[in-house]
Amino acid sequence: MNTNMNRRSFLKTTATAALAMPAITRAADANKPALLGGAPVHTGGWPKWPEWRESWEGDVLKVLRSGRWCRSGGGGQVPEFEEAWAKLLGAKRALGTASGTTALITSLYVMGVDAGDEVICSPYTFMATYNAILINKALPVFADTDPTTLTMDPASIESRITDRTRAIVPVHIYGMPCDMDPINAIAKKHNLAVVEDSCQGWLAEYKGRKCGTLGDLGCFSFQNSKHIPSGEGGAVTGMSDDLLDRCHAFHNCGRATGNFKGSGCFSRGTNYRMQHFQAVILLQQFEKLVKETEIRRANADYLSANLKQIPGIAPARLPENSRAVWHLYPLRYDAAQFNGLSKAKFMQALSAEGVPNSSGYSEQYNEGMLDEAINSSGYKRLWDANRLNAYRESFKELKGNKQVCETTVVISQNMLLAERSNMDQIIEAIRKIHVHSSELANAQRRASGNGI
Repeated sequence: MNTNMNRRSFLKTTATAALAMPAITRAADANKPALLGGAPVHTGGWPKWPEWRESWEGDVLKVLRSGRWCRSGGGGQVPEFEEAWAKLLGAKRALGTASGTTALITSLYVMGVDAGDEVICSPYTFMATYNAILINKALPVFADTDPTTLTMDPASIESRITDRTRAIVPVHIYGMPCDMDPINAIAKKHNLAVVEDSCQGWLAEYKGRKCGTLGDLGCFSFQNSKHIPSGEGGAVTGMSDDLLDRCHAFHNCGRATGNFKGSGCFSRGTNYRMQHFQAVILLQQFEKLVKETEIRRANADYLSANLKQIPGIAPARLPENSRAVWHLYPLRYDAAQFNGLSKAKFMQALSAEGVPNSSGYSEQYNEGMLDEAINSSGYKRLWDANRLNAYRESFKELKGNKQVCETTVVISQNMLLAERSNMDQIIEAIRKIHVHSSELANAQRRASGNGI
């Protein structure tokens, strides 16, 4: 190349050369996976998250300039948010909290989960679900995951129930509703509380009712990545004034609330309060949440209808008469249908096509946190060695969850807010990888043989 040729001339020359290439050559490059030197299917960006709108700033500034940021003393934007959130979900009441985690801790405490109790929950979830159980000095006992739904398998619950079991925590993971009817039936049969982890389930529906209103209490998160974010923040929802009074008291340093007086002016409690500026940020996003939920649903439905036509790709199955909200959009990947191409290499190939993705949740019970808990002096006082050893061994029984962790690939919720043409690009990228999976698998084997 002439070293005096400037960048603009170089780009012009290469563009002209590309136009002069035979059409069949360009088509071949376009069809070749980007990981093997072809052109990526998607070359643009994806919607950014979270989104801030200048029109929201006025109301936030009013709160900040007022100097009244804490909900103590009554009034303000937090109670306004609570009333509006309950109405949106069809709950009797809602309580704003500092986070989704604190919503879970509060709910479990109010439902009577105490030191030495056991709580059945899903292993396929963010660690906050079982951290909230551990904070209450209880034992998170895992039901298995249904590989077709990625949520708690109701058929695996009863075998986990002991005389110490106090509650069930179904997790509406990725905004996909659990099959709540059999879960509630089991809870009723054994006199167990049901606390829904709906921290990813804003507006998700099960048989005409919103998630978070199907158990005794429901918990939500408004952390930065969530569909309705306020940096941090959470909520407890329910249909019982008595339970919500108790939740309010616990989250407000134990102060007597409504009909719940505790042992006088105070009962046991802590400070898990939401702040007014968080509430006003959330209040301004309700209309946006409703609109974007429908966009995500439409694009997810379109992806599912098309991706299930590709051998080796299985979208998640939802319970009958339910609607997900897709905090993450998952698909199950079968390497055997892709000529042995590993999941990791499939994900790499998909990323090369301009489609970001991740592997979802891992088998977190094998990552040390639970071992730390059950090896602590407190847990050894609460359970004997035989029970703790059997508990640790029970993780090996979670065959469905292991399968889900090993085969699931997810794309993030902001991508579902893109144009329909971008959904076609996601489909085309996966279809291209499938068509060329033999070449990709061979390249993977060659690289492995070379020690790369």
